[in-house]
Amino acid sequence: MANTISIRRAIAKASTEPDVIAAVRKWKNKRGSLIMVLHEIQNARGYVPRDVSLYLAEELEVPLARIYEALTFYHYFKLEAPGKAVISVCTGTACYLKGSPALVDEFVKETGAEVGSSTPDKLFHLQCVRCVGCCGLAPVVNVNGKTYGKLTPADIKKIVHEWRERFAGEIAPEEAHPIADES
Repeated sequence: MANTISIRRAIAKASTEPDVIAAVRKWKNKRGSLIMVLHEIQNARGYVPRDVSLYLAEELEVPLARIYEALTFYHYFKLEAPGKAVISVCTGTACYLKGSPALVDEFVKETGAEVGSSTPDKLFHLQCVRCVGCCGLAPVVNVNGKTYGKLTPADIKKIVHEWRERFAGEIAPEEAHPIADES
């Protein structure tokens, strides 16, 4: 009974959130739209919260297990809120051959975040991604849409410091890192 009440509360909460309502309205009557709705939620929030999944199951008349099947199958989707600075290290062929594994190791050391997870303070989230389309700049890292190329492990400390400062409000977002390529 208590579990049913908490589920109802979660669904009620999600049913009042404008981004969720808009995504459901846009895709509800389209066949096979589950992935599209999940993409919209992921793009808006950086993850798909449990209460939203419960609401989608009810509104789209899709079993909750099917929603979680999609969420856990595709690496794009996250079930928990990522850190403020999402660090995406390219591990595509060019980046891998030019040293991206060493960059990953250095990010783990500098941030304390393991691959696929966030730091306890939710400042950093570290993930490996396949080809970001900047092979000429290999190895490449993208942090919240800002691309850094031709990196070495020595550059990682500067990048981590930049994002710590940025979220501490000490520098303006438009101040670029000297090795950054704003793409």
